[in-house]
Amino acid sequence: MADDRLELGEVLAAAEAAAPVASVDVVAWNLRNRFGAFAVSFLFVDLIGQQMVRLTEAEAAPQRGQGAEQIPLSGSVYDQVLRTQRLTTVLEPGQGQRVIAPVTNRGDTIGVLELTLPEAGVEVLEQIRQAAHVLAYIIVTDRRFTDLYEWGQRTTTISLAAEIQYQLLPSATCCEAAEFTIAGGLVPAETIAGDTFDYALDHDTLHLSITDAMGHDVKAAMLATLLVNASRSARRAGEDLSEQAGQSHRAMLDHGRDSIATGQMLRISLDGTCAQMVNAGHPNPLRLRDGCVDTVPVESNLPFGVPLPCDYRAQDLDLRPGDRLVLYTDGMQERQAAAVDLPALIRDTAFQHPRETVRTLTDAASGACNGHLQDDATVICLDWHGRHPAGRRTRAGTDT
Repeated sequence: MADDRLELGEVLAAAEAAAPVASVDVVAWNLRNRFGAFAVSFLFVDLIGQQMVRLTEAEAAPQRGQGAEQIPLSGSVYDQVLRTQRLTTVLEPGQGQRVIAPVTNRGDTIGVLELTLPEAGVEVLEQIRQAAHVLAYIIVTDRRFTDLYEWGQRTTTISLAAEIQYQLLPSATCCEAAEFTIAGGLVPAETIAGDTFDYALDHDTLHLSITDAMGHDVKAAMLATLLVNASRSARRAGEDLSEQAGQSHRAMLDHGRDSIATGQMLRISLDGTCAQMVNAGHPNPLRLRDGCVDTVPVESNLPFGVPLPCDYRAQDLDLRPGDRLVLYTDGMQERQAAAVDLPALIRDTAFQHPRETVRTLTDAASGACNGHLQDDATVICLDWHGRHPAGRRTRAGTDT
């Protein structure tokens, strides 16, 4: 196994030496040489989570996403692999064995690695799983330098407002750690309505927020930009939760009239000693505990930007190991989406990974509106595991 790990290290070194757009080619070349693989490709999920987009060596750099094969995700073998995070094999009569492995980084499902082999024993399958994990790190690094993956993800036209909104979101919508698992999802309305979510992890604290700026299209996106960056600036300066909220509020006031947003900001100590929230006129979170879903009782301060004196107070949040906390914007319950029973869906998905719960909730809201949301629908799902000094055992982002 030492030789196998050395070879994977050589793959990383070769990928770093290659141009960012050639990294998938480097991995494909290595797999062909090591295992006699052919038809090697990487498939990633599009922006709206409905399609898988195939990137092959022959399409090393599809021009702005054109020419790449698109495959419906729902009900496919790729859907199964992404949900379960388990390598899957499919026998192809007369061709060999098709192997599909999840490409995941810290719980963030980037896509899948797919290849066909003459045969694949247990050792070979394990090495392919390792190669897919290495590929995740390569892609996370490379996508900072190229638009290749952005092009492929855009299976539909993206407006300027949507471009701004997507750039405000964390680069990874899911994060797995010893103490927690967090996932977020946003389904934009037909006219972007200013929703955002954010999270950050430092050495002893998890920070997260969800916001909903008033208005639609570019105006809402610009307000969201102001709000998110004011919050990030205060957070990165080491300000406490109340001051983060206060600076966000003042940024909205300085922008002028009709600059209003609701939101929630949370700060959770990783050792479990303290969890706090500021609620700025936003719907109260839902909490799943011991099989029951309840609304978390938190007092509401004024929305950000309301031209009245306001001191944002950080309130203690009752958060225990085993809890699931769900934050959401009002688009999840407005108009036709009000028919969605959020507590029931949260109970029904209690044993699913947070990223799958988020997908279920946002799909339900979109489905209730026949795919035509009048307001953005955004969800954050946090599983609090509590302190684990020795860490948790996970494989590709799921507990083992």
